[in-house]
Amino acid sequence: MTCSVKTTLRRSDIRRHPAISFPARPGRAFWLGFSLAGSLLAAPVVTAAPSSIQNDFSDNAVLATLPDVSPNLSSAPKNVDELADEVQQLIGQARKTGDPRFLGYAERLLGDWPEPDFTDRLRVLRATLAQSLHRFDSARQDLERVLQTTDQRQQRIQSRLTLANLELVQGRYVKAREHCQALADLYPGLIAASCLAQTEARTGRAESAYRRLRGQLASTSNADPTSQLWAEGTLGDLAAQLGLDSAAVHWGAVLQQSPDDLYTRAQLADWQLQASNLQATLALTKGYDQVDALAVIRAIALREAGAPEAEALADSLRERFAEAQWRGTLLHQRDFARFQLDIENRPALALKHALANWETQREPLDTRLVLRAAHQAEDQPNLQKLRQWLAEFNQTDHRYPETP
Repeated sequence: MTCSVKTTLRRSDIRRHPAISFPARPGRAFWLGFSLAGSLLAAPVVTAAPSSIQNDFSDNAVLATLPDVSPNLSSAPKNVDELADEVQQLIGQARKTGDPRFLGYAERLLGDWPEPDFTDRLRVLRATLAQSLHRFDSARQDLERVLQTTDQRQQRIQSRLTLANLELVQGRYVKAREHCQALADLYPGLIAASCLAQTEARTGRAESAYRRLRGQLASTSNADPTSQLWAEGTLGDLAAQLGLDSAAVHWGAVLQQSPDDLYTRAQLADWQLQASNLQATLALTKGYDQVDALAVIRAIALREAGAPEAEALADSLRERFAEAQWRGTLLHQRDFARFQLDIENRPALALKHALANWETQREPLDTRLVLRAAHQAEDQPNLQKLRQWLAEFNQTDHRYPETP
């Protein structure tokens, strides 16, 4: 759906334009020669609805007024390079703002281009979009094809890094390490070192991975700013896994240079919330109510602080999630599960959605949410399932609840 300045969204518009499954999941993006961008993009589909929603509007009733975010798509790109530039810009805008409509625009542009005319760069961009939309198999297919056929070093680098990130997110650590090592052979430096450090940390060697990467960053004075920020953000992830206070320092350094990195902002806000640093959490999430992950964290912090505006934000999130379910699409399943656990006190429902999310996303915060929900729901079979998985990879994390 293309929106313009103060676009009015009507029920008839919803009927004519089927909902697209859009994103919002943690993950980080890097394009060679481009900029580092945080990402909270993911798109699970859910059918159950926890609450009713008004749906008896007339066709001309105004449901919402949308901000002006639509790009100028009145004319089709003239050539494949122009198309690739526009798609890359749209993906970057989605990650910068957390607004999933930019991904819809990108998908529309790619869908209008004939498949036989796709270049390696377009396939990498389509895979990046597919990953953001949780179409992991489609993303793999495009990336592996590029690796098999391309003679362009830049596209090989991007494909390796994207595949490594995809496998890491899904908890496929052997494959992730293979791609990280291939990336290190092709493009040595802090990006590849960060990639390898993440796989080491998730498989029982977090302390040594943190020390090694910190030393590499300190000794690499000529690295480009993007690589330095990537390493700094990875150090924040590893420090949080180890329970080190330096996590906030590393993530803070990234946000100082890249305040629109939503992935890092959400990681740091969650860290501060878990430490009961409510004022720091509220400062990090202020002005980001449109980003589900940050809005849910803020709602929890406001409630814990006893703030008078806590219930208004909770109500807004209830409406947002209910509307997504009414449309047959739940945009941010992990955030919905956390909302059910920490705001609505529905651990069984939270566990259902946390597990569905965990089947495809196994980042530490995904795993922690399942563990917390299973504990509160007193679901021993699922706790045992998680324990076995953690033991298989010798994975520990300071943020995980106790799993005796």
